[in-house]
Amino acid sequence: MNLIRPTPSTLVALTTCLLVVGMWQLGEGSWIYAKAGLAQHLLQRAWSRTLAGETQSKPWPWADTWPIARLVVPSQHIDQIVLEGAYGRTLAFGPGHVESAGPIGSSGAVILTGHRDTHFRFLKRLQPNDVIELDTPAGHRRHYRVQKARIEDSRTATIGIESDQPRLILVTCYPFEAIQAGGPLRYVVTATMEGTELKRRERKDGADDPD
Repeated sequence: MNLIRPTPSTLVALTTCLLVVGMWQLGEGSWIYAKAGLAQHLLQRAWSRTLAGETQSKPWPWADTWPIARLVVPSQHIDQIVLEGAYGRTLAFGPGHVESAGPIGSSGAVILTGHRDTHFRFLKRLQPNDVIELDTPAGHRRHYRVQKARIEDSRTATIGIESDQPRLILVTCYPFEAIQAGGPLRYVVTATMEGTELKRRERKDGADDPD
């Protein structure tokens, strides 16, 4: 049986194509992370204006969303600005607040959602009793403690928002390492509020302290 052997020029062409495809995929992935990082920088500036009293402070002129909260997870070194609305165009730049649930600072359940491969990738590392902090536009900080994490099927499960105790619910797609996005499974972290709100004040060095 005669084997067909590719010529050297064919091998070079195939190798070049593979390199181009690999570089394109690598560049696309890098751009996603770079865009997320740059957006958070602009959002931090808009958040500072929000704390100063500006309402619906847009991070860039054409934005149709604005900072609504600041999410801090000390154990995971997470410090992110949360945007109003949980839409695809919003989640590309940061975690989003689900408007159909309780508003930020309410006495009920607040639901935040984010992409599993960028802003909410840290959810898989959260452990029970980890502390999550949420700053409100009014300058208050709420402390939540992680109670549990579970996997739900979005086709059949619902997230209960009725509760006598303020809760923070973080949602992202699952599995975290899925090759194809858009599956029905969701990773849901529930944390309950503890203590009372703390009023924050900005220090001159740019950090903030509780009163």
